[in-house]
Amino acid sequence: MKKARTGAGLLAVAALLGMTIATAVRAADTAGLVETCFACHGKNGVSTDANVPSIASYSEEYLAGTMKKYQKKDRPCVEAEYHSGSKKGTKTDMCKIAAGLSEGDVKQIGEFFAAQTFVRTPQTFDAELAKQGKAIHNTKCYTCHADDGSLPSDNAGILAGQKIAYLRQQIKFFKEGKRPMSKKMKPKLESLDDAQLEAVVHFYGSLQ
Repeated sequence: MKKARTGAGLLAVAALLGMTIATAVRAADTAGLVETCFACHGKNGVSTDANVPSIASYSEEYLAGTMKKYQKKDRPCVEAEYHSGSKKGTKTDMCKIAAGLSEGDVKQIGEFFAAQTFVRTPQTFDAELAKQGKAIHNTKCYTCHADDGSLPSDNAGILAGQKIAYLRQQIKFFKEGKRPMSKKMKPKLESLDDAQLEAVVHFYGSLQ
């Protein structure tokens, strides 16, 4: 009976050790994956580059969908420079990065950034345009970008406090047909002229 208990105990220890090792290996894998993201999007996904979005707190679903679009080259692959890490100073784009990621990699990346805290960007904005943009948001955008575009659970990224230059760039891509839009978004965005869209950009940028 004593031997049986000893055997069971050894099995339990072995199982626990195996789980610990597996957890450590997974953590190491995740760390390696997100380090590459940090090089452009900043530590923990809080970007310091005006042209690169902060991705901290983005939902897993949104990040996974975004990666799939880059893998299929359904989104423009803008060349960017690594700001840190071993590849600092070299250039790449999101299509190249996404192409080398497995489904498991994407899941780990999504889980990590979804658990981080989004930090709104301190930036210059036009107060009058921001006021106009808020009114436009309230009539055109709020159903998919609730709470002024600040909810990760909308699975539509985070607009509140995002980089103005980045928002302006993405709207340009939408208008030029280089970035796909949902059926709900397309008629609403196309109903706005350039001045109105610029106002919306300043509204989101004003949320600091």
